[in-house]
Amino acid sequence: MKLRSTALVKGFRQSAPYVNAHRDKTMVIMLGGEAVADENFANIISDLALLHSLGVKIVLVHGARPQINHLLDQHQYASPYHKGVRVTDETCLSYVMQAAGRLQLAITAQLSMSLSNTPMAGTQLNVVSGNFIISQPLGIDDGVDYYHSGKIRRIDTQGINRMLDQGSIVLLGPIASSVTGESFNLLSEEVATQVAIKLKADKLIGFCSEQGVIDQHGDVFAELFPKEAEKLQAELESEKTTNCENSSGTLRFLRAATAACHAGVPRSHLISYKVDGALIQELFSLDGIGTQVVKASSEQVRVAEIDDIGGILDLIEPLEQQGVLVRRSREQLEQEIHQFTIIEKDGLIIGCAALYPYPDEKMAEMACVAIHPEYRDGNRGLLLLNHMRLQSKAQGIEQIFVLTTHSLHWFREQGFHEMEVEFLPSHKQNLYNYQRKSKILALEL
Repeated sequence: MKLRSTALVKGFRQSAPYVNAHRDKTMVIMLGGEAVADENFANIISDLALLHSLGVKIVLVHGARPQINHLLDQHQYASPYHKGVRVTDETCLSYVMQAAGRLQLAITAQLSMSLSNTPMAGTQLNVVSGNFIISQPLGIDDGVDYYHSGKIRRIDTQGINRMLDQGSIVLLGPIASSVTGESFNLLSEEVATQVAIKLKADKLIGFCSEQGVIDQHGDVFAELFPKEAEKLQAELESEKTTNCENSSGTLRFLRAATAACHAGVPRSHLISYKVDGALIQELFSLDGIGTQVVKASSEQVRVAEIDDIGGILDLIEPLEQQGVLVRRSREQLEQEIHQFTIIEKDGLIIGCAALYPYPDEKMAEMACVAIHPEYRDGNRGLLLLNHMRLQSKAQGIEQIFVLTTHSLHWFREQGFHEMEVEFLPSHKQNLYNYQRKSKILALEL
């Protein structure tokens, strides 16, 4: 008896390529104090431990804004801001160090117990903190002395990489020492950004209270380019006062992501610290759950290569079994691979089509058109058709034709018209399957 495929099996199969794609990759996680204070924090830590167990190299950078503010309120001590940066005098520094130190210990403790009650229980997970960041004072600006508020002077990337290569999670906080032995309060997002840049990290990941960057209709931006992110950043900053104590997690992320992206970090992700499993859904599912800022789109249309055969087979085999597509063997695909165009998203092939030219008749056949079922609402078929048009024109082709049994209306919507078998190239006429009775449609270029 054939067992039904469960949601677990489907999800596991979907995530498997991402497990391979993320192994040995370096990710810098920007965890604000708000996320640490949330009831979902323990789940975030468990997910980080799971990432680590899958071979991801993790640098965790934590902030402490709400915890610092709470301590200051408790002691009725005012801490002014100048240009969005806390002025950290000697007294304030003691509270900052106290709050940051507590958080560092709490996060280390959580990571130490995160694998208990799981199949990975008993696995040793090392968390390393140290003097990987050397700081220096911000100094005086417009007559305002920042005192112990500082900036990064140097990052020990060799030391961090050595710890990551040894299988440790590196934990960094907002306090760093200077060459003179003083301590300075740094912006945690600045630490995360610069560490990601210097390490040439594969990803920078931030958390906020929302699902990601939200548009005016309340929907999540799935993907932003740096220019778009900078525009949103400017809009958010205009809504804040210059000396605003707490810029939102979204704004802090956009600042970090645009800087990181311009400096070569391929992708930055923003997800909610309130949603259980958001980190796993973002990294191991086809569409993710939050917002990513990317140098280039995560989807690309390109000519297929020999290594793409497995992905193309995975895409077309279900349609072949349904009789939508004519069966193709692996051997046939290997011979024809360079005639295929694919749409690739995050290393997965979600669309394909092949172009078979008949140069003597100035015609070409567009065949084996397939789009992943979860991506059929995004005009990707049209994207492939436009790519076929460009290829055809470059080869002097004047007409594209298709043979279809199921997509007649779609091709008509794109300007195709029906024609008879005798109008096909002579070689194609000899191969026409009269039992299959495919409709023939053509598009003039």
